[in-house]
Amino acid sequence: MIVAIDGPAGAGKSSIARQVANELKFDFLDTGALYRAATLGVIRAQVEFDDTQALIEVVRGIDLQWDGETILLSGEDVSNEIRSPTVTDAIRYLADEPAIRSQLSAQQRRIAEGRDIVTEGRDQGAEVFPEAECKIFLTASPEERARRRREQLTSTGRHMSFDQVLAAQNKRDREDESRAVGRLRAAEDAVILQTDAMTPEEVLAWVLTHVRSAIAKCQTQSKA
Repeated sequence: MIVAIDGPAGAGKSSIARQVANELKFDFLDTGALYRAATLGVIRAQVEFDDTQALIEVVRGIDLQWDGETILLSGEDVSNEIRSPTVTDAIRYLADEPAIRSQLSAQQRRIAEGRDIVTEGRDQGAEVFPEAECKIFLTASPEERARRRREQLTSTGRHMSFDQVLAAQNKRDREDESRAVGRLRAAEDAVILQTDAMTPEEVLAWVLTHVRSAIAKCQTQSKA
């Protein structure tokens, strides 16, 4: 079974998706880690990021494996290295290229095949896993998401004003919503949850209830 949880930056989808996977004993597919690992592969290949065809060829030959919390690049655990600022600054070159996005979407489907998976992103339910049995779109107002993001940054020692966080977030929202491929949007059959007035615990409880209902429905259909 595939549970796809999408939503804009700051909606809390990554945290919720991990917790849902842990609670249900499903695997958690960190799609961002796959893009980061592919970006690291390109960096190691010393390919210029403005050479689109070369990027496509490198990514086509990259061997990515996902094992729980571990991402393997050509058999090497790169789970920590992919979080470096160098990779973070370069990931957009891959994420914005339709041909590369198509290749990595195929990688995600391959990894998910035969597994119970919780996956999160911005286009998982709409594009990567349109057949997912359970699709949820978590969102909140821009102000609430910025407030949460600022609290998160402060907790890690990074101090930004609310206006700075909100401006950066609004810019990312515009970019994510206008991408030629993989744009941020809810799948037509997704359930949309507005989380402004909810605590993280309430969001988790709601999502778990909805997912368990979907599981029960699938089990009933399989017996029919």
